[in-house]
Amino acid sequence: MSDKEAQNYSNHGRLVPGYHFVLTGIVALLLIAAAWWLIGALRVGNGIYLGLWRLLVVVAIFLTALYARVFALKAQDRAIRAEESLRFYVLTGSLPDPRLNIRQLIGLRFASDAELPALAKRAAEEGMQEKEIKQAVKEWRADTYRA
Repeated sequence: MSDKEAQNYSNHGRLVPGYHFVLTGIVALLLIAAAWWLIGALRVGNGIYLGLWRLLVVVAIFLTALYARVFALKAQDRAIRAEESLRFYVLTGSLPDPRLNIRQLIGLRFASDAELPALAKRAAEEGMQEKEIKQAVKEWRADTYRA
């Protein structure tokens, strides 16, 4: 998405090429190579421990990359929850409905100030999913900082 293109439901998702393609590709290749090495070592009966160690190291790299992403997103989710709770309070003088879960608040962050209170009420009453909330937004409020 270019800086000139307005963010909306159809283009708000973000892929980070270095993470989603390069790192994922490298880790996948390392996993295949380590598995290949271990299978070869098992066939000949030599180098099995080295093959196991290689596989364990690759699995550790994979888990590190996975959890680094998961933990960063969880931290962002908490920040969004705090930001949206504050925005809702400033707009309405009250905290968001306690029936709203974190995923719903994340979806509501794209609603303009004018439509946030009504959409939040609807989301709480109808139990709307994050995707449904985003699709219901009429005036999109861009969030270009999400990782």
